[in-house]
Amino acid sequence: MSLVDVHDLMGTSGVRFGTSGVRGLASEMTDKICFAYTLAFLQVVSDASNSRVALAMDLRPSSPAIAAACAAAIRHAGMQVDFCGAIPTPALAFYAQQQKMPGIMVTGSHIPFDRNGIKFYRLGGEITRTDETGISEAKVRLPQKGMSIELPETSLAARQMYIGRYLDFFQPGFLKGMRLGFYEHSSVARGLLKELLEKLGAEVVSLGRTNEFVPIDTEAMSESDVQQARRWAKRYHVDAILSTDGDADRPLIGDEHGAWMRGDIAGLLCARYLGAQSIATPISCNTAIERCGSFSRVVRTRIGSPYVIEAMEQMLQSGMQKVAGFEANGGFLLGSGLEKQGRVIVSLKTRDAVLPMLSLLAMTIEKHCKMSQLQQDLPARFTSSARLLAVPTETSTQILLHLTTSSMALDELLSSFGGAADCLDETDGLRISMDNGEIVHLRPSGNAPELRCYAESDTQSRAELLARESLNLIRDRYCRSVGITRDHLEKVL
Repeated sequence: MSLVDVHDLMGTSGVRFGTSGVRGLASEMTDKICFAYTLAFLQVVSDASNSRVALAMDLRPSSPAIAAACAAAIRHAGMQVDFCGAIPTPALAFYAQQQKMPGIMVTGSHIPFDRNGIKFYRLGGEITRTDETGISEAKVRLPQKGMSIELPETSLAARQMYIGRYLDFFQPGFLKGMRLGFYEHSSVARGLLKELLEKLGAEVVSLGRTNEFVPIDTEAMSESDVQQARRWAKRYHVDAILSTDGDADRPLIGDEHGAWMRGDIAGLLCARYLGAQSIATPISCNTAIERCGSFSRVVRTRIGSPYVIEAMEQMLQSGMQKVAGFEANGGFLLGSGLEKQGRVIVSLKTRDAVLPMLSLLAMTIEKHCKMSQLQQDLPARFTSSARLLAVPTETSTQILLHLTTSSMALDELLSSFGGAADCLDETDGLRISMDNGEIVHLRPSGNAPELRCYAESDTQSRAELLARESLNLIRDRYCRSVGITRDHLEKVL
């Protein structure tokens, strides 16, 4: 046995906590690294009342090997592996919550193909930032060998329990008569979600399945995915197109024309449908959340589900009821159980893709309208995002520091848009509210070496221009010296 400091492993491997969970290059997520992180997690969340640990994974090629190392660590800790196979992250989290056991999900979510990650769940849900600190500072004893084992036989219990969650809450067969396209790509939910939709009465058209992993980012859809959805809608005459990111905790909802809905708008509509009163949501989300007047309290947080969960916990502790949260990526979190039409859905404090999908479909049925019409009564606020790829976090941080401390640099950036800074918010990155009502929000990605820009305006085209041109200006004025060229800018619609 050798005593190892997890913090030292973080420094030498580059595998560390990001916006949600441990992330790193798949090549750096060795058996030793994954074994050590799992042991540290089990030390931090140890609970003698349950000797089992739920373990699942997504469909990335590197995920089985990482899961095998996690399983070895669980066994080494004297606990049993409850292997749930390839299922959505919220399915693993819900199962662990209901069975009152820790949970481990091997997934890189939406990040690039050459990376992967591990998400950890304690008995009460997703781990907190305090837990992350405890894991990072832990010291663990590693064996000389045996840091990987053959994965156990898959249990279907978690899959069935997750499907049951929605069959119990939504009216039986409520999707009867609906024709839905499902963009499957390499989503871990592609079999489960199709089964659920069909059990609820829908006709499901399977679209775009691939045997190669596709890192779909619901906040950063490629132009090819935008155009493909429109072609699918026209060809198959569907009522909506549905999809998820790789681990199925972020929804992608397209209307009958194949136009993808922004995740924060989907979250707002879902919260309305469920009757939520108190909302926790990141600073990057659309201000229509406050302007629509549907919620008694809206708390803005840093970007990342741990911050949303922390805000929901504080709301609950202060006596608030009907608490929910959602992110700009569309992932929906339930801080408290909610009731609708005599049916109750219990809390799930991790991102979920299925609840907002089904809620919006139910809204179209109740309102006798098309998916494209659900937003008609919302304030006219539109958002867009874009990103500069391959920008080191240190470079992004330096750029934001320069803009924050130099009024001249900030004025130079905003003058291109005919506005001036009215308010600066440094909750997460630099969010600039301009005197013309528009918003430009810049921040380094928490999961990958990228500089992201979120923009908001009164029209979609203007929001897209703000996001794209802000990064164009930053690239041209600050980034060329470190090799960030025009090819590194990815436009996001």
